[in-house]
Amino acid sequence: MLSFFQENKAFLAETVSEEKTLSIYKLIMDGGLGGQIIIAILFTLLAVGLYIYFERFFAIKSASKVDVHFMDQIREYVSNGNLEAASALCEHKNTPTARLIRKGISRIGKPLEDINTAIETAGKLEVYQLEKNVSVLATIAGAAPMIGFLGTVIGMIIAIHEIANAGGQIDIKMLSDGLYTAMTTTVAGLIVGIIAYITYNHLVVRTDKVVYQMEATSVDFLDLLNEPA
Repeated sequence: MLSFFQENKAFLAETVSEEKTLSIYKLIMDGGLGGQIIIAILFTLLAVGLYIYFERFFAIKSASKVDVHFMDQIREYVSNGNLEAASALCEHKNTPTARLIRKGISRIGKPLEDINTAIETAGKLEVYQLEKNVSVLATIAGAAPMIGFLGTVIGMIIAIHEIANAGGQIDIKMLSDGLYTAMTTTVAGLIVGIIAYITYNHLVVRTDKVVYQMEATSVDFLDLLNEPA
């Protein structure tokens, strides 16, 4: 009796070990060619999305750096009529906010409305640069789950085709390719979509923060020009 339990215990341990060794790679490989193609597309979208996120994240982080003494220095230079020093300071900082102020400084002497228009136009260009390729993340966030669901439909078609050709002899192993395709592509599509959605919204929030800084600094600069001499 003891030997019987020992043999069964060893068998159960081996079975559990085999179940635990089921890897993501095996799941993908068992999904058939259709599932592998869709998974490859989704992994490509994930790689593109992550590249855009990190590239934009560091670019926006660099753009959001603010020198608390920047406007004080600009105010001093402009008040003293030293426009060349003010422009050189903006060029040295080389941030979106500094470039807006530099554009405004280059228009000093013209009507205030013209200066405001020049700053607004430059601001639109800066925002466009900050948001470059961010819309691709939004596209991936929407497209990835749909591509995953396409894999689900393909997997179900494969399963139904196998059932139709089984001649009444339905075997779950025979349906495994279709079921693997359906499940793995759905999961992969949702994972890629969720990651793209979160990273997109994170970049939008950080971009809005930089835009607010640009607007606030532009208002300060225009107020400076409105001050009586």
